[in-house]
Amino acid sequence: MKQKKSKRHIFQIVYTALTNGYVMGFIEGKIYKGEFKKYCVPGLNCHSCPGAVGACPLGSLQGILSEGRYRFAFYIVGFFMLIGSIFGRFVCGWLCPFGLIQDLLYKIPFVKKVKNLPGHKALKWLKYVILVLFVIILPMFVVDAFGIGKPWFCKYICPSGTIMAGIPMILMDSKLGAIIGFMYYWKVAILIILVLLSIVVYRPFCKYLCPLGAIYSVFNPIAFYRYKVDDHKCTKCGKCERVCKMGVKVYEKPNSLECIRCGDCVRECPVGAIGKCGIKGK
Repeated sequence: MKQKKSKRHIFQIVYTALTNGYVMGFIEGKIYKGEFKKYCVPGLNCHSCPGAVGACPLGSLQGILSEGRYRFAFYIVGFFMLIGSIFGRFVCGWLCPFGLIQDLLYKIPFVKKVKNLPGHKALKWLKYVILVLFVIILPMFVVDAFGIGKPWFCKYICPSGTIMAGIPMILMDSKLGAIIGFMYYWKVAILIILVLLSIVVYRPFCKYLCPLGAIYSVFNPIAFYRYKVDDHKCTKCGKCERVCKMGVKVYEKPNSLECIRCGDCVRECPVGAIGKCGIKGK
């Protein structure tokens, strides 16, 4: 069983290495600016990371929206619709580098683990508020004298950008280190809080803060890759709910907005009632 569980982590590591494998970026302390950087990758992937070979879809969306009022990002929205309609939040469970970081942190032993933070039922909606406010509204409507906005989520919240871009660039470029200010320390503080929480709580960023997960979640019930429960086999023993680290009642709602398709419920179901479905789900 442990070997089966490790396959997902191996896949995550390989994918992260492929999408952040520009070795010269780390050697030279420069950002990759080649042709691939024009194209989005499915998960959080900071544009400023020295190893990133693709663009973050959230960063790209904010970049387009902040260039001028009422501009519509056809490519980015189309990208979200394509990836979401095929995979849903499978992206969160298998393709997001910051999801991998949280998974590894949660594996740290010797501390008591809890499934959710207090107030989970209300807090899980916070990521949708962040999506609407920080990713869409603020970049579009809070602008300078030239009508240009800024990527609010990337600048003020995103921990992936801090750990994959901010900290490495500061360490590699002494000139940048000399000019860091409040905003850098603010982002580092957010990262530290999330790192500490991730050791105790499974994927707190994914559950409560990630606007990218919020986008993909709305596709979960209709995505090509989704789960189904065989009512003839299911005994409603509740084991799927107990093993689900995202707190989903799988036997009631296998395609919950919170499901990241990790597969734990499929593996642990004692009667094999939960399956993957590409045509018709529950």
